[in-house]
Amino acid sequence: MPTLVKACEAVTFEPGATIIKQGDIGNEFFVIKTGSAKVDVNGNTVATLKAGDYFGENALLRDDPRNAGIVCQAKIEALKITREQFMKLGLNEKLEFAKRGAVGGAAADAEIKPPCDKTDADKTLISEALKGNVNLNNMIMLNEAKTGAMLAVMWKEDIAANTAIIQEGDLNADYFYVVNSGNFEVSKLKEGCSAEKQAARGSSVAVCSKGSSFGELALLYFAPRAATITATVDSSVFVIARQQFKDILTKAEMDVSAEYIKHLDKVEILNPLKDTEKKQLAEALIDFSFGQDEEIFSQGEKGVLFYILIEGEVAVIVDGTEKAKLKATKDVAHAFGERALLSSETRAATIKVISPTATTLAVDKQSFDMLLGSLEEITKRGKAGDTAVKKEAAPAEAARFGLIKRKDLTRLGLLGCGGFGAVEMVEHKSGECYALKALSKGYVLKTGMQKSVMSEKDVQLMCDSPFVVKLYETYNSSQSLYLLLELALGGELYATYNKKGLWGNEKCAKFYVAGTLYAFDHLHDRKIIFRDLKPENLLLNEKGQVKLTDMGLAKVVVGKTFTTCGTPDYFAPELIASKGHTVAVDWWTLGILNFELLGGHPPFESASPMQIYQKVTKGINKVSFPKACKGAAETLIKGNCHANPSERFPMKKGGTNNVKNADWYKGFDWDKMEGLTMDAPYKPPIKNKKDMANFSARKEDMPPQVPYKDPKNDWDKDFATST
Repeated sequence: MPTLVKACEAVTFEPGATIIKQGDIGNEFFVIKTGSAKVDVNGNTVATLKAGDYFGENALLRDDPRNAGIVCQAKIEALKITREQFMKLGLNEKLEFAKRGAVGGAAADAEIKPPCDKTDADKTLISEALKGNVNLNNMIMLNEAKTGAMLAVMWKEDIAANTAIIQEGDLNADYFYVVNSGNFEVSKLKEGCSAEKQAARGSSVAVCSKGSSFGELALLYFAPRAATITATVDSSVFVIARQQFKDILTKAEMDVSAEYIKHLDKVEILNPLKDTEKKQLAEALIDFSFGQDEEIFSQGEKGVLFYILIEGEVAVIVDGTEKAKLKATKDVAHAFGERALLSSETRAATIKVISPTATTLAVDKQSFDMLLGSLEEITKRGKAGDTAVKKEAAPAEAARFGLIKRKDLTRLGLLGCGGFGAVEMVEHKSGECYALKALSKGYVLKTGMQKSVMSEKDVQLMCDSPFVVKLYETYNSSQSLYLLLELALGGELYATYNKKGLWGNEKCAKFYVAGTLYAFDHLHDRKIIFRDLKPENLLLNEKGQVKLTDMGLAKVVVGKTFTTCGTPDYFAPELIASKGHTVAVDWWTLGILNFELLGGHPPFESASPMQIYQKVTKGINKVSFPKACKGAAETLIKGNCHANPSERFPMKKGGTNNVKNADWYKGFDWDKMEGLTMDAPYKPPIKNKKDMANFSARKEDMPPQVPYKDPKNDWDKDFATST
């Protein structure tokens, strides 16, 4: 701080002077000593700044267009520093940035009360409140069926005057409310914030009266409450819990699966499937989109997917001669390539799209086998036989584990802190160093994340890629669960970008996006969806190579899953709409990462999650692309951030080659990247194998340890690979 103060230049502004013009690229940061200024956004005054306030902080790190104009009102005396001076003094190296927290996951189900009787007036009130909730309608398409289902399960609760129905920061955030009578005041703790945040935030206090509603974020996912809401008089509300809302949306998707079953019924090779198995298969089908003249598959190529054409028209071509045309209608679908479910024999024909577009449903043999077992065995069994034993995803060789004992590890220091616990550097008696991630069992139990934690361990066991942080052992103690992980001493990509000023560096962005692509390829081959990509979850090793870390929200999925989770800046539209999502969400997040590394901020960045979701729903084409994201980069980003999951580049025929062959990657050596022989564009400074200088966690940042009382249900008995 003293260095910063000495480097600052005193400046004066007279009333009416424009200090910052909206849209200009800035490189100066200001702190007001005396006087005042107004903050203008698009010609409207949205806030006033006074002594002690500051503005322009983003300009110290990157070329960002100013998102507000600052005009002097009363004569201002201020302190100013330019980015050049800031960097010259190495002050950027001293900055620490809070990680963006992930939300969601499988929290424990909340208490649900029986629905209450409702008059016609009650039903109208609830229905109008749901229609009038802008945030809710930005998230999902609320039709009459969904609205009717919601009001049918709601119950009524009386709230006494001066009772806080919602408390800011509360973890028990499971309900959505419609005000039936009375009034509620919304209040939020005040915090010091910059002009940019003030410009984006708007009013922080509101009143909710009869017919209004609140708590809609709780319908999407588990996250602490953002404000306190207190009854000002004796009031009453109608209530619905998150899992009831999710069940309603899931049922809507299951109704779509029922239509798919009708198509499966017409595929002869699938006749041996039981009705329950056909239902499972229908729910696992993923849709793919094709354009005119595109080949769904070609004669002679290896068969991988079984397809059902549900929209459009295709030609069946054998040895260059058209043999038939297949047209899908509302009532007629066509299946082809079904023998790919039995073996990977070559295709006997080419299927070419002859309509402007075509849509297929598809499943691959690996997914089919994981879900139902071998089709060959099912065919031998017949429809009436015993259900096939499903193949589980095989974990890595057990021989790898049980070799490193926890008693042989010595703690060297703190690397990072999270909501569940901490990551420490440890040294084994052999001299090898690792990262030891501790999870508080008390906190896991309190938040109902037992399944999620077990899933994190199982997913890590399945991974063995140089682009994914490796798991060596897991341990179980009286108060904590531990994962012993590969050490990546280069630190987090997010901190590195902020400290080294790498935002906008094209060479760096290409390298890190490519590494992430290989990590996703590895996960997706194992039917794992990652769901929480961001620079905070990418680490650098001593050579500067990038590694994906933190499998806390990763999940093995065949087909779709419905849990809304991730980091809001990176949410895909199908996550927000709770439509069910596939591996396509990961390719969306790759597009967001690409934008952020080049542009310095994520494309849908906003002051609140709801504002982010509103922008995401409007789509990537409404985003203003900064200069560094223009041209070939913009084409690739938009290709990965298509609103329709099946239209994203890696989801189309060609898969990840569609990214590798993109113009933005012209001249990039993918073989060198995959073989780890490409020189990293940035090599982190590391003195020795115990150097923790690239991490900056402090003991005071450690989350509180929640005491654990064993519920005696053995939920954690299979966690440890070693003692």
